[in-house]
Amino acid sequence: MGSDNLTSRPALAPCTNIHHTPPAKPTSYLPTPPTENKGKRRHVAENPKIPIKRMKLGVADSSSENESESEEESEEDIAMEDLRVTQNRARNATAFRMHSNLFMRPALGCRKLMPSTLPILQTFVSSNKADVFRCESIGGDTYLTPPYACNYSNSSKQGRSSKLAVGTEQGTVHILNTAKRNDWDCEPPRTTLQPHNNGIFDVKWSADDKTIATCSGDQSTRILDVETGATTHVLRGHTSTVKCVSWDSNNASLLATGGRDGAICLWDLRLAEKLQDDEIGYANPAIVIHGAHEDTTIKSKPKPRKGKQNPVPRSITNILYPDTLPFSLISSSSHDGVLRSWDLRRPTQKRKTKKLPVPTELDASLIDPTSQQGSRRPRGIISLASGVGPSAGLIFAFGADSKIHTFDLPTLSPHRNSFSHPNLQTNSFYVGLSVSPCGRWLACGGSPTMGNCFLFDIENASRPEWSLPPAVELKGQLGEVGAVDWAHDVLATCTDDGTVRTWRSDPQIYSRCQAQPEESRWDWKWSC
Repeated sequence: MGSDNLTSRPALAPCTNIHHTPPAKPTSYLPTPPTENKGKRRHVAENPKIPIKRMKLGVADSSSENESESEEESEEDIAMEDLRVTQNRARNATAFRMHSNLFMRPALGCRKLMPSTLPILQTFVSSNKADVFRCESIGGDTYLTPPYACNYSNSSKQGRSSKLAVGTEQGTVHILNTAKRNDWDCEPPRTTLQPHNNGIFDVKWSADDKTIATCSGDQSTRILDVETGATTHVLRGHTSTVKCVSWDSNNASLLATGGRDGAICLWDLRLAEKLQDDEIGYANPAIVIHGAHEDTTIKSKPKPRKGKQNPVPRSITNILYPDTLPFSLISSSSHDGVLRSWDLRRPTQKRKTKKLPVPTELDASLIDPTSQQGSRRPRGIISLASGVGPSAGLIFAFGADSKIHTFDLPTLSPHRNSFSHPNLQTNSFYVGLSVSPCGRWLACGGSPTMGNCFLFDIENASRPEWSLPPAVELKGQLGEVGAVDWAHDVLATCTDDGTVRTWRSDPQIYSRCQAQPEESRWDWKWSC
């Protein structure tokens, strides 16, 4: 062959069956930009005096150099834009944390349902000797006095102790040690205080467990020192019985109370004044919300009308400081099943008067669940309980319609379904509601004649596809079961017969009671 044929390799390419392609080099980094842009970038990098510029998004015509240069921005503009983006992200993150429950609700609905814990609740038993505490009367006419309120300390809810504060009809506070003991062991020493001469309708431990707040029918709220037993503060501002009290979990000096006068009082213990030769600090409310659940939007003190009697105020039955909504307060009333949320922050703008502004109403329930499901008139709310753990972002409300309704935070919108039981009946506003520290169980009193307590599994209460499980009924006392509260592994129930009973899960004892009910009923009480 000639040299011309040896050099004409393209002519042979279509006749071959193998096309050789050189392998590409494996790279662990991103592909490099096109070569036509490399020169420009190198030029900018090698000349630091030239300001770095970038094109704005949305440039229509890139052929004109004058228009492209007019739409370029310098490093200062880029820095300002990045600062604005950072600020917007911070505000969005704050809004997300404030309304996290709304965003998390779809995610919770996508998760699998947790298995039912009803078999555990059915194993709760109570000893007739070691688990019964009697509230002795201070008068000589009776032996026992009914307990109205009870509350476990925060350390007890965490499993570090077993201190239970009980408020009675005669204004006495018993601090009980409900630790597990044998039937032949004596009751541990208790602390007995007498802060009031009238009934105590609510008692709450502070966040540090150093003080206890009690609200009474004598129209006052008192702060007790647990170590010394002395009364450190007297709070007066209600014109009727003080029904409920709640501590601010973020500040040990702030608390709120609600009364039968329909008002919510906000207190700051740092504003208390001591009289001469008196160690007790007397304080007036820092802020008062008059007629908190009235239909009017003006929350001011009602003026007496001449010749006419003022209507009965809508009593405040319960108040809560929700953990997921800082600087807010949730309240309920005896008039209907509507919950209201209040903003406790002060406005930043200047005011002409020195009078503190009334907290604004953030939100309210648009639907009254007590007037649904066949009921033609609204019913009041007896007690509230805030969910924790798997039930966080929910509020449980026990209504006068003998049903437990569930509300979402922060919208306060009620769920369609409600917890109930055929024997769950109530005729008073003294029945309590409590969520266990693990957030999986809910306890409620009731049954004015049967003396029963009811336990519910609420671990899946936030799932929309969840069907309500049956309740577990604990029967072991006489009269109506009023106040209830959970600790780490124990439940306390208060009854009109003047006793406080504790319940614990014990599968072995429960199995024995089921196998030999006649022999076991003298020593134990268990679920029906």
